Amino acid sequence: MIPTAPPAPKSVGRWLRRPRPVANPRLRLVCLPHAGGTAGTFHGWADLLPADVELVAVQYPGRQDRLGEPCVTAMAELADGVAQALLPLLGRPLALFGHSMGAALAYEVTLRLETLYRARPRQLFVSGHAAPGSPRSSRDLHTQDDAAMVEDLLALGGMDEALTADPGLLPLLLPSMRADLKLIETYQPADARPVGIPLTAYVGDSDPGVPVSDAAAWSDRTSGDFDLRVFPGGHFYLAQQEAEVVKDITARLDLVG
Repeated sequence: MIPTAPPAPKSVGRWLRRPRPVANPRLRLVCLPHAGGTAGTFHGWADLLPADVELVAVQYPGRQDRLGEPCVTAMAELADGVAQALLPLLGRPLALFGHSMGAALAYEVTLRLETLYRARPRQLFVSGHAAPGSPRSSRDLHTQDDAAMVEDLLALGGMDEALTADPGLLPLLLPSMRADLKLIETYQPADARPVGIPLTAYVGDSDPGVPVSDAAAWSDRTSGDFDLRVFPGGHFYLAQQEAEVVKDITARLDLVG
């Protein structure tokens, strides 16, 4: 009898979660969530990808199983941590996808992989975020009191209304939400250098904070091929368009078949 390998662990250190581990993946898709988000945001994507493609979701400090760790409020620190966590996975091709805050973070992580570690991902996918360096709204949610911050997040679709009804859960969520908002609302790219790989930008056609023109400006952040795709929906269009987005990613990475 040929011995079978033990199942691969679903966690890779503190930072990375693999909902469906693949022993010898053809490619890994690394997904970075929005402000206040968790690795679980992307768990459903694992079953939408080809069987030999592994989904790797990033878990930020200060939430769920990392609740005891301090939240990170500076982009450079968070990007450094994620890039270092990905080093053990560089033996296989990978691509990065990030939504909202995760899009800017995916861009910064890609820069670090290219410049510090001489690693070149296959492609960068950014969603629901203006290109670094674009003018941004002057509204700083992280400076508001809890009630006002929650109200604005509910209006944006960035928080489940059911969570506000749980007096025990909301206080656990607000610190990471506020920290993430501070991180992205104070983010200033060092020089907005272009990445050297193909870049695809996704955006909802009725996103109140990211006009299509701001998403199109990502074309200046790559020296490789660029494409823009607009989906129906607002800032969290992904909730309704998840299968279509994964299908598009799969096709662009030539993973069909």
